[in-house]
Amino acid sequence: MGKVAVAFAAAAVVAACSVAAVMVRRRVKSRRKWRSVVEILKELEEGCDTPVGRLRQVVDAMAVEMHAGLASEGGSKLKMLLTFVHELPKGTEKGTYYALHLGGTYFRILRVHLGGERSYLDVQDVERHPIPSHLMNSTSEVLFNFLAFSLERFIEKEGDGSSSQGVKRELAFTFSFPVKHSSISSGVLIKWTKGFEISEMVGRDIAECLQVALNTRGLDMHVAALVNDTVGALSLGYYHDPDTVVAVVFGTGSNACYLERTDAIIKSQGLLTTSGSMVVNMEWGNFWSSHLPRTSYDIDLDAESSNSNDMGFEKMIAGMYLGDIVRRVILRMSQESDIFGPSSSLLSEPYVLRTNLVSAMHEDDTPELQEVARILKDLGVSEVPLKVRKLVVKVCDVVTRRVGRLAAAGIAGILKKIGRDGSGGITSGRSRSENQMQRRTVVAVEGGLYMNYTMFREYMEEALVEILGEEVSQYVVVKAMEDGSSIGSALLVASSQ
Repeated sequence: MGKVAVAFAAAAVVAACSVAAVMVRRRVKSRRKWRSVVEILKELEEGCDTPVGRLRQVVDAMAVEMHAGLASEGGSKLKMLLTFVHELPKGTEKGTYYALHLGGTYFRILRVHLGGERSYLDVQDVERHPIPSHLMNSTSEVLFNFLAFSLERFIEKEGDGSSSQGVKRELAFTFSFPVKHSSISSGVLIKWTKGFEISEMVGRDIAECLQVALNTRGLDMHVAALVNDTVGALSLGYYHDPDTVVAVVFGTGSNACYLERTDAIIKSQGLLTTSGSMVVNMEWGNFWSSHLPRTSYDIDLDAESSNSNDMGFEKMIAGMYLGDIVRRVILRMSQESDIFGPSSSLLSEPYVLRTNLVSAMHEDDTPELQEVARILKDLGVSEVPLKVRKLVVKVCDVVTRRVGRLAAAGIAGILKKIGRDGSGGITSGRSRSENQMQRRTVVAVEGGLYMNYTMFREYMEEALVEILGEEVSQYVVVKAMEDGSSIGSALLVASSQ
């Protein structure tokens, strides 16, 4: 019996040792998997790093490219398009005007009534609808007939007597895509962005296409202005505060415009305006510099996009792409480790993780990060432990911080070009003494990314102070413009009457 007991005891020890060995191997394997994920995160942090020195290099590159784009056509990746907007609203405008805004995700229609003073601006009957996805690669006829039909329905709902026959309505068409203008009310499409692909429209007059569709439906409405969304935001900003000289949109896409002196627009020698200035649409989405912190995820996103090797800056700072960069990082982590559980096919779908979901995860303040868990579950990743959810939040933070800081560098680049950054900038002949006097500068900002994503907004504004320094940044005011692109475009029509 003694020998049997000893044998059993020995067997138990061996079994226990075996179990312990298995558990140790599992722990080691688990640590290795976690270590590989941590390495991916570390690599991402290094790739997205934006120290202030690097940001200032981006600022300098932006200012140089702006100057080159004003000097000659094709001289820069920045198109620096003339808008023929040289008179901004003064606050004395009167009347009722309409605006239609075709953006990257939504289209808006609204009516604005002006009473002749800045304090009387009545925005009425704002409608905001998602753009049906089939329109983005349909035909020009289908797209503009849809827009005309939407305007017709909007007018039918007015019901206040203003819809009576014989009333000529003045319409501002806010068009958030690159256009080469020949006047404030006409211009041809240069190319599509933000996922639109209607190739037959390139080179056609956008205002004319809409006017034809309106006439076909028998609408007595005149397309009086064709306006980029940034220009609309600048217009509204200036209406409320004449120190507004820059406007930026951070939404599905991203772009900027600013007020430039006409004598600095070298490629259009002899350009004369009564104000001595003109709003320039930068089309800054196409900006590029070797100083931009590009990662393998950016390279892959660009290669797989419908416009590869184009719109490089936009792909690093716009809402359409931010979510997909985060998705690509999470996908790689899930492929190199099983910490996310069984592989999810949904994670392999481009753009399935939208930026509003990234914002919701990033700003989840629940103790167990329930919102993160819910969104991951919708992506086919369920029951992940809290430490994995925290990892996802960190990924969101790293990517969004880079986006916000690069956005700030872009704004600072414009301020440098016009001598509002405290350094004198690239000013095409302006005297040094003029530049040394720091002036109050207002930057109007619009777009869902800025308006709805608090952490993006905070990172951007924090970086702007870092780049400019405390002394100069106190003169720079960033102001949000709710529906500025639409309302401001209507104001431009009013100011040109």
